[in-house]
Amino acid sequence: MDKINALLGNLSVKQFLNDYWQKKPLLIRNAIPGFTGLLTPNQLLELTYTTEAQARLVTHKNRKWYLTQGPFNPNDFQKLSKFKWTILVQGVNHTLPQATELLQRFNFIPHTRLDDLMVSYAQEGGGVGPHFDSYDVFLLQGMGHRRWQISSQDDHSLIENSPLRILQNFVAEQEWILNPGDMLYLPPHWAHNGVALDDCMTYSVGFRTPSYQELGEQFLIFQQDNLKLEGMYADPELSYQSHPSEISEVMLKKVIDIISQIKCNNKDISTFLGCYLSEPKPHVFFDPPKKPVTRQRFMMMFQQKGISLDLKTQMLCYRNCLYMNGEAHFVNRESYMILRELADYRQLITSKKISTETLDILYQWYQDGYIVPNNA
Repeated sequence: MDKINALLGNLSVKQFLNDYWQKKPLLIRNAIPGFTGLLTPNQLLELTYTTEAQARLVTHKNRKWYLTQGPFNPNDFQKLSKFKWTILVQGVNHTLPQATELLQRFNFIPHTRLDDLMVSYAQEGGGVGPHFDSYDVFLLQGMGHRRWQISSQDDHSLIENSPLRILQNFVAEQEWILNPGDMLYLPPHWAHNGVALDDCMTYSVGFRTPSYQELGEQFLIFQQDNLKLEGMYADPELSYQSHPSEISEVMLKKVIDIISQIKCNNKDISTFLGCYLSEPKPHVFFDPPKKPVTRQRFMMMFQQKGISLDLKTQMLCYRNCLYMNGEAHFVNRESYMILRELADYRQLITSKKISTETLDILYQWYQDGYIVPNNA
C-alpha cells in the first residue's frame, strides 16, 4: 500500500478514486523514484520489427501529419532525419515481464478496466499532436523530458483529412514538463498535447472504457453463439391471402411468441462480460509447450516453484466462474478461492494440497499455453 500511495503522490487510493478518477487530472512528481524506463530506444524499435507488436509511426512535416502501421524494418527509421517523429508500441506487457510487473503497481484499478501498456519513443520535437482519448490513462515518463499541455475544452472538432484524430482548435490551460519518474493521470476526454523536449520515452498505462453500444452489440453476438430455439416455423392452418406481399398477423404473432422466449439473466450477463473482457485482441496467439511435461511432473513443478500466467493471458473471475482468455470455467468454491489468487496476482505459489479439479484445469491451461511453471 505504501508503494501505491507514493505512486499517487501520497494520496490514499480512496482519495484518488473519490477526487480524481474520471473527474480531473493529477500531476504526480517522482511517482516512481529512479524510474528511467524498461527499454532502450533500440530495444523498443526491435519490437516493431515483429508482427506480435502493434506499432505505429507518426511523423510531422510541413504542418502535415502522417501515420504508418507496422511492422517496420531498420531502414524505415533511417529515412526520418527531416521529420519530427514518434513510434508507439501497444501491448508491451505481452512481451516484456518487467512491463507486467509495472502494471501490477496499478492493481488499485480492477483488471476488468485494464487495457495494456503502450510505450512511445520520440526524438526532440516529436509528438502525436493535440488530441483527446476516450479512456483513462497514466502517462509515466521514462528517459528524457516531455512537455504536456492539457485542456478541459468542449471543442473536439478535428483537423479534416488527417490520418490522426488531431484537434483543430487546441487551447492549453495547464502545462508541465515531466522528468523521468514523473506521471500524469488524465480522465477520458481531456484534451492533451505532449512534445518531446529531447529524446524521450513515455509509458502509457491505459484503461479501457467500452461504449454501451459496443457492449450491447457484443452481447447480442454472445447471445447468438449461445442461443437455442427448438423447432421450425410451421403454418398448417395457412389460409388464402388476397395480398400475398403482406406479412400476415398470424405469422407475426408466431414470430413474436418465439422471439419473446429470448431472455437473459444475471448469469448470462456476467458470463458474457467475463468472456468479453478477457478475450485476447485479434493479433494475440498462444504457443502450447513444445514438449509438455506429464500431469504428475506438472504438479511437482507447481508445488515446488508455483506457476504464472503467460504474459499475454487475461484472467478474470466472478462467483465461482473463471474467465480465461475469453473462455468461461465454472468450478467449485474451493478451486475458485485458490485460482482467484492466480487472477489477482498473475502467479500462484502454494504448498497446500490442491483438489483434482484445480489440478485438472491448471494442467489444461498449461497445455493451452495460458500458464507457465515458474523457472521452467
